Amino acid sequence: MPALELIVLGAIWGASFLFMRVGTPEFGPLPLILVRVGVACLVLLPVMAQAAARQQVRKNWWALLVVGATNSALPFCLFAWSTLYLNAGMDAILNATTPLWGALIAYVWLKTPLTRDQSLGMLLGVTGVIILAWPTVQHGQASTLPAMLAVLLATASYGFSGHYSRRHLGDVSPYVNAWGSQFFATLLLALPALWLWPQHAPDTHAWAAVLTLGLLCTGLAYVIFFRLIRARGAAFAISVTFLIPLFGVTWGALFLAEPVGFELVIGGAVILVGIAMTTGKLKLLPQRWATA
Repeated sequence: MPALELIVLGAIWGASFLFMRVGTPEFGPLPLILVRVGVACLVLLPVMAQAAARQQVRKNWWALLVVGATNSALPFCLFAWSTLYLNAGMDAILNATTPLWGALIAYVWLKTPLTRDQSLGMLLGVTGVIILAWPTVQHGQASTLPAMLAVLLATASYGFSGHYSRRHLGDVSPYVNAWGSQFFATLLLALPALWLWPQHAPDTHAWAAVLTLGLLCTGLAYVIFFRLIRARGAAFAISVTFLIPLFGVTWGALFLAEPVGFELVIGGAVILVGIAMTTGKLKLLPQRWATA
């Protein structure tokens, strides 16, 4: 049932912020993400059993390296670092800004015209982020604002990676893309992460969190995501964007006793409306802006 799989995927990806909150203080951002992408690479390894898949990797190794850096290594590490200062729910909501960056990058880089709905949606998204950040600015929480900026940089990296992948890996199997990105992310992170490996032994809770991140939130989640694309199309699968914040906030409140404040609810709602308009799920003003 695709609808049930979509909900399960939203619950899994929403939980990734919870697991990073548990594991990052013990491992540190880079070692945690090295284990995450390394485990995911092993989970997806059966993809490479076919000679055609291996040929695709050899032919497209540079593009897969770029995607591994911009869709996994960099954003995963930024998210992990941010969880040292932000609640899981806040991270999950800010993660949802990825489509806003995708639309902006398409406009600037690919010269894709924006509809008025998309422009208004992007404005609403920025407004939602300001609502989320306002308590930080108001109370002078020095560490929280850089963490929020790190998350926005991570989502911008996701937005870039999506367009880059479509342009340079359009003829590559999505499963090969998934394995290749995790493989090259592992290579990129190996040396710095091992250099920064914690001197103390991480506790069992941290190990459980990071292994779940790799097995469930990355390896299995990719399989479900691409199954949904094949069954119902990309537009349906990308709808998971609207479920991740809901589950991220819920898991954080249930398991970490994170507060769900007024700004989180209102800011998150404004961002989701902005995403709905930017992605075309909600249409009010279909006219396009004039473009040069």
